[in-house]
Amino acid sequence: MPFDRFSGTSRLGAPPAEVFEFLLDPHSYIELAPLIVAVRDIRRDGDSIRYVSVERFRVGPFRWDNPIDVTMTPTVPGHTLRSSVVSPGGVRLESTLTLADAVGGGSEATETIELRSPTLLHSFVLRKAREGQDGRLTALAARFPAPLRRDRQS
Repeated sequence: MPFDRFSGTSRLGAPPAEVFEFLLDPHSYIELAPLIVAVRDIRRDGDSIRYVSVERFRVGPFRWDNPIDVTMTPTVPGHTLRSSVVSPGGVRLESTLTLADAVGGGSEATETIELRSPTLLHSFVLRKAREGQDGRLTALAARFPAPLRRDRQS
C-alpha cells in the first residue's frame, strides 16, 4: 500500500490558544475542509474526540457521500492536534497540526499528513488529500488573518 508524507504551513493572526479552541470543535471542519459537508455522532472518549465526518465528492451530475471515522487527540500544553482518519476503501490518514507562536504575534499552523491508500485509489486520494490540506490552511488564514507586514523605506 503506497505511503505519502507531506506538510504545509500557514501564518495566522490569532494566538495558538484561540485557534486551538476553534479546531477542537468538529463542526469547524465544515468551514475549513473543502469536501466536508457534515459531522455527526460526536462523542468524547477520554482525551479524544471521535466523530463521523461526511465528505462529498461530485463528478458531473453525480455525488457520493463518504462517511469517515475521525479521532482527534489534542495535546495541551503544546497546541498539537492529532487526527486519525479511517475511510472506506482502505484509506488511512494521520494528520498532526501544530500551532506555535509566530514572530511578531499571532501563530503559525503546520500540518503534516501521513497517508496510506490502496494502489488503485492512490493518485486520486493523494490529490484530494493535498487539496484538502491546502484548503484547510487557506481557510484558517482567512478566518484568522495575519496583519499585513509593511517594510519601511527610508
